[in-house]
Amino acid sequence: MNKIAFVTGANKGIGFEIARQLAKAGWKVLLGARSIERGEAAASELRDQELDVEFLQIDMTNPESILKTASSIQADYPALTLLINNAGMPGAFSRSFSDTKEADLRNAFEVNFFGTFRLNQLLFPLIRNNEGTIVNVSTDMASLSFMQSSDYALNAFDYNSSKTSNNAMTVAMALELKNSKAQVFAVTPGFTKTDLNGNAEGGKSKEDGAAIIVGYATDGKRHNGEFLDATGVYPW
Repeated sequence: MNKIAFVTGANKGIGFEIARQLAKAGWKVLLGARSIERGEAAASELRDQELDVEFLQIDMTNPESILKTASSIQADYPALTLLINNAGMPGAFSRSFSDTKEADLRNAFEVNFFGTFRLNQLLFPLIRNNEGTIVNVSTDMASLSFMQSSDYALNAFDYNSSKTSNNAMTVAMALELKNSKAQVFAVTPGFTKTDLNGNAEGGKSKEDGAAIIVGYATDGKRHNGEFLDATGVYPW
């Protein structure tokens, strides 16, 4: 049986490319997306390339949807060994603390933190028992060190803080796996051209961004508790 991976937010962008690269490397990929239409289309496109990909509908803002999908995985794919939490949203990309609206902050946290928290907590026992890997996809701007030291950091408090909280979750999970062969870590692909940033110029391609994440997820090394970018360990 193929190794099994679940990738959220995988109907487009970096997530789609993560799914493609894993499938090309011999994984069976469960492609997660909120939209049934777009998710089915993405999975079909990859199957047309003779890749082993199946669509699973999951709405990261809906606890019932997350529970249903996690239960389906536990029942139908108990050999799951890789979970890549790629699904995310930018919030309003507020440009300062003063401009941040509470509603935008809550929206960003609902997907980027709470949705990921729910899925992680439900699949954590399975990944731990299977001695697998969880990757929480992060961003440079989740790093408090980067935000305080860079002249290029975007002070988007709603988005950034939701991802910083995701990093804190990564640490908490990693501490629980300290004496386990399972692991969890965070990866930032760096500035990548995606719909999230309007495919802004100057970023790396989605293929290159995904390759960083897939590389760490499948290199067979112990990264538990680390925050990684293309060059190695990134400051929290």
